[in-house]
Amino acid sequence: MNHNTPLSPRPLHHLAEAHRRVLTAAQLREHGVSAAKSAERCRRGGPWQQILPGVFLLHPGPPTSEERLHAVLMYAARGPLPRPAPKVPAQPTAQDPHRPVYAEAMVTGLAALTLHGFTAAPALPSLERIDVLVERGRRLRSTGCARIVRTAGLPMADLVTGLPVAPVPRALADAVAGLSDAGTVRRLLTEAVRGGYCEPAAVVRELTRAKLLARPHVVDAVDLLLAEGRALAEDRLYRMVREYGLPDPVWNVDLRLPGGLHLGGLDAYWPEQAVAVELDTRASRQGEDAQGAEYARKREHLERLGITVVRLTPRKLRDALEQQAAVVRTALMAAADRDPAAYVVVLPR
Repeated sequence: MNHNTPLSPRPLHHLAEAHRRVLTAAQLREHGVSAAKSAERCRRGGPWQQILPGVFLLHPGPPTSEERLHAVLMYAARGPLPRPAPKVPAQPTAQDPHRPVYAEAMVTGLAALTLHGFTAAPALPSLERIDVLVERGRRLRSTGCARIVRTAGLPMADLVTGLPVAPVPRALADAVAGLSDAGTVRRLLTEAVRGGYCEPAAVVRELTRAKLLARPHVVDAVDLLLAEGRALAEDRLYRMVREYGLPDPVWNVDLRLPGGLHLGGLDAYWPEQAVAVELDTRASRQGEDAQGAEYARKREHLERLGITVVRLTPRKLRDALEQQAAVVRTALMAAADRDPAAYVVVLPR
């Protein structure tokens, strides 16, 4: 025997990790197991089974949820990943040398939402198929427990329990594409925002890209999603003023010129300093360009009158509340150095 002699199948028995009980044909060959030997072991009553084309389960019983996830990724992945992107920690590592690497494939849809921790998503064992996202043009077909979802460009994957998983907005869009139950769609979208997984605008962008906003039950769910997102943003704005010691503004007002011309609504306004805060909770939907243009016109008009407008997004309020409080405080302090603003009438909205 020399160093070129193929290994026997025996080394497979000491691989105790659950994901090592699922191997590809190429990995088996590295262990000295030929295609003929693999086929022999997968015969009726044999110790192995072929779970997907080119992917083998090294035990006779039903696969676990973890084994199904790894099998689907093994089926869809394109070879080894040479150097993972920064968001996905380098793998395998010295601490976990057997962790598999999956290139150009990630779990998406309902399975991804379950992995992200959504309570409204079904448990993994109840899913007949697991969605896996790959680049458009890959020569793959849906088969067995793997359902292929194609995209023009793969997003940056999140690493969840050691698996590449589509970010929540993309996973939501892929899940909603296969759902017809309005209640389920509504619960998933609401949890995405209420649970702090992502902002409504990111979800709407993905739903728009997937051309799902033509479906009435999706549109209804999106309207509720946007209302939920705005309520959360307003709560954060109230908390910002309270916790960071900002002077109390007047809340939710309309501004008008003395002659009656309507200038627009604001979420918070400090009349003495002529500083306004407006929450930008717009979501990018087809046909809403006019809304963005109207927003810009209103801001320009107010600023010509000497009113400073601070635009805050829900994401900024969620991720950097103290920083946004500092922005508002700076605008209030700078009021003393500005020319007095034009007189406006402040009315409750």
